[in-house]
Amino acid sequence: MFKIFKITAILEGISYLVLFSNMLFIKPTHKELYHTLLYPIGMSHGILFIGYIGLAILLKNAQNWDWKTFGIILAASLIPFGTFYIDKKYLATA
Repeated sequence: MFKIFKITAILEGISYLVLFSNMLFIKPTHKELYHTLLYPIGMSHGILFIGYIGLAILLKNAQNWDWKTFGIILAASLIPFGTFYIDKKYLATA
């Protein structure tokens, strides 16, 4: 399950950046393409986000994360590039 969490963390971070890219670069010039891409990208990101949070909750006790570490891992899902930081700092050692 830990390996699945690592993969989910990376994919969630990528989907977050793709969602932002769609908003920042495509929306101003191609409104119709933006709306076409918004649903599939947004849905993918939402599913990965829920998976990331759910797996983090399940792994908290298995990985012996204290509440501070657990809070940082959860908060990183809200910040662009946060899950990549978590992968390098907290998930690379295991």
